[in-house]
Amino acid sequence: MTAIALTIAGSDSGGGAGIQADIKTFSALETFATSVITAVTAQNTTGVTAVEDISCGLIAAQMAAVFSDMDVRALKIGMVSRVETIETIAAGLVGFAGPVVLDPVMVATSGDRLLREEAIDALRTVLVPRAAIVTPNLPEASLLTGLPIAHDRAAVTKQAEAILKAGAATVLIKGGHGDGPESIDLLFDGESVRAFAAPRIATRNDHGTGCTLAAAITAHLARGYALVEAVSLSKTYLHQALEAGRGVAIGKGRGPVHHFYRWWTT
Repeated sequence: MTAIALTIAGSDSGGGAGIQADIKTFSALETFATSVITAVTAQNTTGVTAVEDISCGLIAAQMAAVFSDMDVRALKIGMVSRVETIETIAAGLVGFAGPVVLDPVMVATSGDRLLREEAIDALRTVLVPRAAIVTPNLPEASLLTGLPIAHDRAAVTKQAEAILKAGAATVLIKGGHGDGPESIDLLFDGESVRAFAAPRIATRNDHGTGCTLAAAITAHLARGYALVEAVSLSKTYLHQALEAGRGVAIGKGRGPVHHFYRWWTT
């Protein structure tokens, strides 16, 4: 049976992140992609120039259309810029029994803010408790918890504990914004901590890395993998997509990772 996954996120006109990155990732990992668009951004490799939110009625209608017809096995929530959108998504999830991957997209790779200040609390109180796994990077974990950006394992652990206390089943705090020769992601479940490490890659083509990792986890969960194995396989996929994307020349700024490196080379 074909595995089906759903992404609920914003559109990136530059194709490197958001809905576009999620669909590419699902497809590369042999998972049928469905989507609910929450916002449309005017965006390229150099930044975000405009954002327009999709109406709550249309977001709800998209969710209902997908759920009424397709057997979605896992879903990912990405960009949700406002309180109303968060509440609409939560209402649309009633009755969905599969795992939810919450990627708290707050700031784009370019530094542009994508989540309104007043929506942070709604994200924490409404969607975090619904998540099987929350996947913030270091700056996102800081914004989500109200704590300073973590620079050591003790600080990362404190933030993970705060997100778990908010109701998340597990938390994966990503180390891509950290220092050192390795990018180390830490998975917390309240009882144990697992580290997933990969050599840090020197590249400017890292647009959409967070979206891609969360989408990869979603695809693997939709295909029936257990959470820890899904995270491990997804970390490997992202590392290889980053490595393959080093030679990609797209745009004038931070280019995308190479989602389809298994099928064509640069």
